[in-house]
Amino acid sequence: MVCRSRYVDDPSLSVAERDARRQVGMLRGFYSHLMVFVAVNTGLLAINLIASPGRLWFYWPLLGWGIWLALHAVGTYGRGRWLGAEWEERKLRELLAAKAVK
Repeated sequence: MVCRSRYVDDPSLSVAERDARRQVGMLRGFYSHLMVFVAVNTGLLAINLIASPGRLWFYWPLLGWGIWLALHAVGTYGRGRWLGAEWEERKLRELLAAKAVK
C-alpha cells in the first residue's frame, strides 16, 4: 500500500521525514482496514446468528478477509525486514563482500 500524502513527494523534506510520513500513512491505512474488518465481520456474525443460527457461515468471509488483512499487516509492519530496503542493502553488502573475496 502506498501513502498518497502530499508530503511524501515534497522535495523540501528530508528523506527520513518523507519515509516517516509514508510509514504513518501506511499505518493509518492498516488501522482503517482493521476497523472495517472488525465492524463488518461483527455484523456478519450477528446476521448469521439471527438469520440461520443452525448453520454457521460467517467464518468463511472472516477467513478470506483475514488472510488479506494479515498480508496487509506484513506489508505495513514487516516493511524493511523482509525483502525491503534494509534487506536489499544487507544483501548488496553480502554480494559485494563475496565478490571482493574472489
